[in-house]
Amino acid sequence: MSAENIIKNAVAKAVKELYGLDVAPESVAPQATRKEFEGNLTVMVFPYVKAARKAPEAVGAEIGAWLEQNEPAVAGYNVVKGFLNIVIAPTFWNSVLKGILDTPDYGTVKPGPDSPLYMVEYSSPNTNKPLHLGHVRNNLLGYSLALILEACGYRVVKTNIVNDRGIHICKSMLAWQKWGEGATPESRAQKGDHLIGDCYVAFDKHYKAELAELKAKGMTDEEAEAASTLMKEAREMLRKWEAGDAEVRALWEKMNSWVYAGFDETYRRMGVGFDKIYYESRTYLDGKAKVLEGLEKGIMYRRDDGSVWADLTGDGLDHKLLLRSDGTSVYMTQDIGTAAQRYADYPIDRMVYVVGNEQEYHFKVLSLILDKLGFKWGKDLVHFSYGMVELPNGKMKSREGTVVDADDLMESMVADARKVSAELGKTDGLTDAEIDAISEMVGLGALKYFLLKVDPRKNMTFNPAESIDFNGNTGPFIQYTYARIRSVLRRAAEAGMTVADYSAVIPNDKEIALVQRLADFPATVAEAGRRFSPALIANYAYELVKEYNQFYHDCSILREEDAAVRSLRLALSEATARTVSTAMGLLGISVPERM
Repeated sequence: MSAENIIKNAVAKAVKELYGLDVAPESVAPQATRKEFEGNLTVMVFPYVKAARKAPEAVGAEIGAWLEQNEPAVAGYNVVKGFLNIVIAPTFWNSVLKGILDTPDYGTVKPGPDSPLYMVEYSSPNTNKPLHLGHVRNNLLGYSLALILEACGYRVVKTNIVNDRGIHICKSMLAWQKWGEGATPESRAQKGDHLIGDCYVAFDKHYKAELAELKAKGMTDEEAEAASTLMKEAREMLRKWEAGDAEVRALWEKMNSWVYAGFDETYRRMGVGFDKIYYESRTYLDGKAKVLEGLEKGIMYRRDDGSVWADLTGDGLDHKLLLRSDGTSVYMTQDIGTAAQRYADYPIDRMVYVVGNEQEYHFKVLSLILDKLGFKWGKDLVHFSYGMVELPNGKMKSREGTVVDADDLMESMVADARKVSAELGKTDGLTDAEIDAISEMVGLGALKYFLLKVDPRKNMTFNPAESIDFNGNTGPFIQYTYARIRSVLRRAAEAGMTVADYSAVIPNDKEIALVQRLADFPATVAEAGRRFSPALIANYAYELVKEYNQFYHDCSILREEDAAVRSLRLALSEATARTVSTAMGLLGISVPERM
């Protein structure tokens, strides 16, 4: 049991015995003692003052004395106003360390067959362009969140919804027909999603040229847009698609297959995946059916023009369009259809949508409508709302071809990792295959860590040069520390050094601080799950390796002559390496055994 849990239970017993007050151990909430005071854990005693009818200092002293007398883990205490600073017996930390090493998958909880089921949706790409930097943040956040929730003991289904229908898809199709010259991924030696993305950019280029030509003839912006033959052709293609035109559908399926092959390649390199993929082309009709069902039940209403709406004014919102007057669906309708299919496929307890913060209103509406339609998890759905990511030189625009492509970004990060690692001598003496593997690991680790360490709710600027630094709060710094620890442990094994009994060793301040940091890991994972924040895990990993590096600087390990002390330090190194690996794994980041 951790020191925090021991103190929680002991303080609850003390308060009951001293003042007759029933206190839940969870409410005690000990915190790490501030460095300017003596102690390891601090408990606030103000909640017990009224029952004790004494001054806070007196209450703290009484509880401290009780703990010192009745709890073997407590070696002393001091009181500062209403705060009780508790000194944990030094040798107690050895038992905490042993417990960490003896616990398989330390810090995580295995889901059971009856654990609540969370479904996490992320990625949500359009099939008219390749994945870009914004998708990278979305995918990394969603995948990491799914891993964290699973580590908290929930069953998790990772899912994706592919936006494979609509006018934007037809723009790419029409451009391929007009200017693609029959190109295929094979003929161009190009990933399929990149080929289709080029078509989308080509449509926009020709469309803008057409508008400029029409406006040069004296038309207003609105008149030019209405007169555009390109846009009329795109809309006609969409009409044919919705009518099931065989030729249009065949082209759509062929081009989508190219895109999916490209997406799969990107996902593999990024290290993310899904348990189930849904497609808008297969869900939007279900959405229409659900809306019409709601209309029959009086949940929705129809206006004079034939359009169908939901009145949400009673919930503090407005009226929401669900079906246009011509019967076609809107995005909300498609999300309702996808939700219906998911609920039919899985007994979902909680649905988590990983979508940018510009969609906050959309998900408030969706939550209310799903609840009105009878989905038990509708009102409890979670919109994991995250901020936008930009580069130092500003925003991205996909239709103009100025996006930061995910494939190019990953390739650039790996190349940078190779260059920086070589310059710093991190890959000296390694084979080409080892250098390739480490460059991939470090480059992608730098990218993932930089995007995940920031509070997901905040907008952020991604700076590739900063992310690849081997110093500071970066992925490579953590990966290098892990590799250093593994090197120490290998050298110890080669020298025949084994871990003997260290229970009687009195650990020094650096060793105690490191055990305390290790002991924080399970609570950090649980908090990250509660707050839906991979950033908590990322920054915990950084603080842990910082603590280890201070310990490593001040405490000799392999040259320590006292076998028991050396054993304690090797045990600390092993526990730190395992915990770093688990923490980084929850971020989808691999750590190298050598560097």
